[in-house]
Amino acid sequence: MSTKHSKAAGAFLKNREMAAWHDETLWMVRAKRDKMSKEVPEWEQLRDAACALKMYSNSHLDQLLQEFEKNALANGAYVYWAKDADEYCKIIYNILSGHQVKHFIKSKSMLAEECGLNEYLEEKGIEVVESDLGERILQLMHKRPSHIVMPAIHIKKEEIGELFVREMGTEPGNNDQTYLTHAARKNLRQKFIHAEAAMTGANFAVASTGECVVCTNEGNADMGTSQPKLQITAFGLEKIVPDREALGVFTRLLARSGTGQPITSYTSHYRKPRKGGELHIIIVDNGRSQILADQEHVKTLNCLRCGACMNTCPVYRRSGGYSYTYFIPGPIGINLGMLKAPLHYYDNVSACSLCYSCQNVCPAKVDLADQIYRWRQRMDGLGVASKEKKLMSGGMKFLMERPALFNFALKNASIANSLPRWALYNDMNDWGKEHEMPKFVKESFNEMWKKGKV
Repeated sequence: MSTKHSKAAGAFLKNREMAAWHDETLWMVRAKRDKMSKEVPEWEQLRDAACALKMYSNSHLDQLLQEFEKNALANGAYVYWAKDADEYCKIIYNILSGHQVKHFIKSKSMLAEECGLNEYLEEKGIEVVESDLGERILQLMHKRPSHIVMPAIHIKKEEIGELFVREMGTEPGNNDQTYLTHAARKNLRQKFIHAEAAMTGANFAVASTGECVVCTNEGNADMGTSQPKLQITAFGLEKIVPDREALGVFTRLLARSGTGQPITSYTSHYRKPRKGGELHIIIVDNGRSQILADQEHVKTLNCLRCGACMNTCPVYRRSGGYSYTYFIPGPIGINLGMLKAPLHYYDNVSACSLCYSCQNVCPAKVDLADQIYRWRQRMDGLGVASKEKKLMSGGMKFLMERPALFNFALKNASIANSLPRWALYNDMNDWGKEHEMPKFVKESFNEMWKKGKV
């Protein structure tokens, strides 16, 4: 049975050159991750520690978040609690409108994507500018991210060159990466200067100090927060860590796992408002407490959003981020989508080979593949199981429960080895599709087969 994912993946694969480039590029990042991990002798101990720290933090959220709020307030920040996406967006709008903000710059935030913040604010007349280069490119293209760390990984430089000609007046045909980056920097510099408020997400929130930690490679978060005096930081409640010692475990794992570098170029700690300014911090639930209550899927909250599971996933690499219906693609996105709305995102569950590579590379040991397997077992109960697969499974069950019939079928299975290649490899079945022999080879093969030479 075709799913939304399989149809979208088929469309992605029509551009063979692009599909091959996407696969190779992401595998290169995975290889860099492996190289980095091997340079840290205690790598597996760090993963164990990260998992244990996450499980501790998530099981003590009430204590740690209250400790964070107490310390953040003592630091001079304002703290808000948002139960869902609507409340999150309203809080931010109220802060901005209360300060007559019309020009708003923000660094990359998957929480903002999750809650539809940009669209919400733009509908109310506030200009929102993405300062991360990849996010900015996609914003100008009116597209969503296809990867959580490298959001525009699927966009080639030629497309970016054409976009910048229209949006920034760059030289037509000049697709040099350095040139395009400098053009974007010049364009964004004006946005930074004229912004009346800035926003960041948070990779981590430290309970013992009340500070938020943001990891970037472009320094765009720091640029955004350096000029306007009004700063907003928002994070999902699972981002909390007990103290800076715990933070050190995660910062050693995050960049190595996600991009194959020892640490991000910038690891910024936001603790107090700047002199004469304001710092507003929003802690968001939006379904996370429900995940906390689900013992089969609670480890999803361990996720650091490093993207390592996507970089290694053979399905994601060969189908692209837009083939998934949930806004986060890949293995982690499959699980998050099902936790959000299983009847809406169930088609993504088939986008997994159960190779377990995602689970093996996850720095916080999220049991990604195990969870996907569990979701597959629930498909029938949700009323969305494939009829074809149910029929096949029923047939296999019937066969396996009858040893005599199974042995008979096994003995006669060798008949397939005697069939001509074209009978197995043809466009009548998915196995053989695109593996067909060229016509002249097929004719020669058939002649040899008839003569008993093959």
